[in-house]
Amino acid sequence: MRYRHISVMVKEVIDYLDCSPGKTYVDGTLGGGGHAKAILRAIGPDGFLIGVDQDPVAVAFAREALHQYKSNISVFHDSFIHLPEILAGLHTTGVDGIVLDLGLSLHQLERSGRGFSFMRDEPLDMRMNPGEGESAEVLVNRLSEKELATLIASYGEERWARRIARGIVQARGHQPIKTSMHLAEIVTSAIPARYRPRRIHPATRTFQALRIEVNQELRSLRMFLEGALELLNIGGRLCILSFHSLEDRMVKRHFRSLAQGCECPRDFPRCVCGKKPQVRILTKRPVQADPAEVMANPMSRSAKLRAVERI
Repeated sequence: MRYRHISVMVKEVIDYLDCSPGKTYVDGTLGGGGHAKAILRAIGPDGFLIGVDQDPVAVAFAREALHQYKSNISVFHDSFIHLPEILAGLHTTGVDGIVLDLGLSLHQLERSGRGFSFMRDEPLDMRMNPGEGESAEVLVNRLSEKELATLIASYGEERWARRIARGIVQARGHQPIKTSMHLAEIVTSAIPARYRPRRIHPATRTFQALRIEVNQELRSLRMFLEGALELLNIGGRLCILSFHSLEDRMVKRHFRSLAQGCECPRDFPRCVCGKKPQVRILTKRPVQADPAEVMANPMSRSAKLRAVERI
């Protein structure tokens, strides 16, 4: 089975990473290998890439798709939160760039059979790594109505979270919720017809919230950001592609914090905190896909790229 995915803003990622021959990079979300292949082409023949992904299917595909570069890449089935340990195992003290693409792949949506999409009737799993953590099925059948409402409102930014949570609890009282299509029908029914969104499926935000919780996506991103700078060489760059506002907001705020110098009150005659900027922000505003790319790959529409350079 082919691993179908179209990587987003590949040229922009290469430019912001400042890829050039002989450098060392990390692709922390290997996926279909689109960004990885472009990086390998740019850093050859002596550069090196560390590729990481928590989805075992993605890892297997990437090893095959990037076989021609086998002497220039090491691939790991792991989460990017474990990059410090991975680099230590490779005796690598620092890299010249890291890219994270936080979006779902087309394969995960269309062929994984894990219930990421509300358009297919699949087991309600949603785990990026099927061998770890609780599935979405366990969550929707275990959490209380209040917990579900909080989850859907917080991670899905869904205005109808309470009604949806009530609908889930009522439905599972008759039979367990086991498939993606069943859940999608429950969510759609819970939202008054006149208020159902027209541009997106009514279940979009609920599915997003469950996926974030199942995979601990925001927690993982936060953990990564807290230690990422120490993984970069001076002049090394970090590029992150996010696909919803919760991720983008976290990245933006963290980058701004790293770029900020003195935090003393303005009325202090001189700096006593000693805080120096640690990065230079390369993207004053998030970079987005151009119209031609959006037309060719609609999934790129919501992508936002932010990048910094360690100083």
